[in-house]
Amino acid sequence: MADKEPVVERPVAEEEGEDSAAAAAAGEEEDTGAQVAPIVRLEEVAVTTGEEDEDSLLDMKAKLYRFDKDGNQWKERGTGTVKLLKHKENGKVRLVMRQAKTLKICANHLVISTTKMQEHAGSDKSCVWHAADFADGELKDEMFAIRFGTVETCDL
Repeated sequence: MADKEPVVERPVAEEEGEDSAAAAAAGEEEDTGAQVAPIVRLEEVAVTTGEEDEDSLLDMKAKLYRFDKDGNQWKERGTGTVKLLKHKENGKVRLVMRQAKTLKICANHLVISTTKMQEHAGSDKSCVWHAADFADGELKDEMFAIRFGTVETCDL
């Protein structure tokens, strides 16, 4: 008998208190009848992305890098969705990439006939190209590298 632990019986009132505490924790709230009016009324705002007049040719996740000439190294520009968009009227194609959480533009440039995309020497999941980019609000010639999740994606 020394091996067995003593059995302790709890009173019924204690069990009921635990049940009501468990019900309150589960999200069941008691109705107090209080009315809370909003302090600020928010109106719905139409958001324009600038992509309304364009058709999406490509839409996938990737990580974008730009080459820093001063530091002679690759710097991460952002991780998110990269899109190739073709304008419905003039037929121009541009590459737009937005960061995943903030939706900040990290690449925005036209894809022209002289744009040559090459496989990156260090990785078969990465591609490299030069472009005149307008993501920071001013036009600059940049060297970009983009890394996809799979090798097949880079072959597109």
